[in-house]
Amino acid sequence: MANTSSAKKAVRKIARRTAVNKSRRSEMRTYVRKVEEAIAGKDPKIAAAALREAEPLVARAAQKGILHKNTAARKISRLTKRVKALAS
Repeated sequence: MANTSSAKKAVRKIARRTAVNKSRRSEMRTYVRKVEEAIAGKDPKIAAAALREAEPLVARAAQKGILHKNTAARKISRLTKRVKALAS
């Protein structure tokens, strides 16, 4: 248990930040899942639209420290490659 007032405040801040990060991570995963489902459904237009929505969320997650920047870049790259393969 935190003893000093600064440690107590740190615990409060961590709890708030954890909630925000959890929400952002969940939202990002939802949009990535939508892209995956569109790819599985073999519809290039829907997949491309889903990717356009998901890409900024993945990039923002990296910016906010929820994902490592290389992980985000890799996710975006792989999804884009799969969507392009579907279109051709």
